[in-house]
Amino acid sequence: MNTYSLVKERLLDLLEKRHMSIYALSMRSGVSPSTVKNILYGKSKNPGIVTIKMLCDGLGMSLYDFFDTEEFRSAELELI
Repeated sequence: MNTYSLVKERLLDLLEKRHMSIYALSMRSGVSPSTVKNILYGKSKNPGIVTIKMLCDGLGMSLYDFFDTEEFRSAELELI
């Protein structure tokens, strides 16, 4: 699985676990609903770290906690 897919799946999982809508995440994070949707539905395949940090803030977690999963630890590194 590529990094984009891991980020997308992690966000979807966190939204589901927190019973949070895209709109609620957008309001809490300061990231526009269209940007969140673009990340989740594949239009934006390279979300920046600042955007991910803002989303983490809206989810009430650190970047470390966001990326501290077995999926990210075991993912192959992508070289561009």
